[in-house]
Amino acid sequence: MPVFKGAGVAIATPMNADLTVNYDEFARLIDFQIENGTDAIIVCGTTGESATLTEQEHVDVIRFCVEHVAHRVPVVAGAGSNSTDTAIWLSQESEKAGADAILSVTPYYNKATQNGLVKHFTAVAESVKLPVILYNVPSRTGCNIQPETVVRMVKDVKNIVGIKDATGNLAQTTKMMQLAGDLPLELYSGEDGLIVPILALGGLGVISVLSNVAPKETHDICAKFFAGDIEGSRALQFKAMPLIDALFSEVNPIPVKRALSLIGFDCDAIRLPLTLLEPAHEEVLKKAMKDFGIALA
Repeated sequence: MPVFKGAGVAIATPMNADLTVNYDEFARLIDFQIENGTDAIIVCGTTGESATLTEQEHVDVIRFCVEHVAHRVPVVAGAGSNSTDTAIWLSQESEKAGADAILSVTPYYNKATQNGLVKHFTAVAESVKLPVILYNVPSRTGCNIQPETVVRMVKDVKNIVGIKDATGNLAQTTKMMQLAGDLPLELYSGEDGLIVPILALGGLGVISVLSNVAPKETHDICAKFFAGDIEGSRALQFKAMPLIDALFSEVNPIPVKRALSLIGFDCDAIRLPLTLLEPAHEEVLKKAMKDFGIALA
């Protein structure tokens, strides 16, 4: 059984005006997601501002998410770090908290070799019993997991099961899936603009920013594809593109936190070095949301 199939939301972390985590609003956001068809919650990823959470906050947010979700959908805990020891600790704490799987990003800034990546992810995976989904996002980390390296780890490490592919490089993704052959490699798109192409390559779904404000539609892109309605899936993907572009008009999660505020969630607060969305980009975002059919508060 895969960790999940369909649209998993890379959920934002609401914060109070003093920049502490707003758990009441987080609970509302989790419920909104599940009620609108989200297939999994991915907590403390990039969209969840994991880079500016303290290690204790990181674990506390994961634990709260697991407890509030209460097995309604799978919870995947972001547990990566550029320190292998820290990544191991976060992974073990995520397991203790009851997460269903972990999402482990490539070590950022260090720019490890491919052999270094193998040793890093193997050490993380062997420290827990949970399934591990690799997270390859070279634009953020300065480090790319090559297709051969992914396949090697899925083959050799029993609980490294899949990858969130945010490379934006379909040729690389195609090569990875070709090399995987019959291996049960669970592929998830890490790019909202490439959901349908990734599904066509054998993907199981998406780990999505778009899902924060359009959970049903993002779920439906995947569900229609799996049901054989490729045309319907493609039409929804096309319709979402202006909104997806607006959600990345500035670095994630700046626009999506503003978008959540625009539909009635208290999500404007964001930790430095990230800042509030520029007014010109907000106007584009509002238009894209309205054109997509999202009612603003």
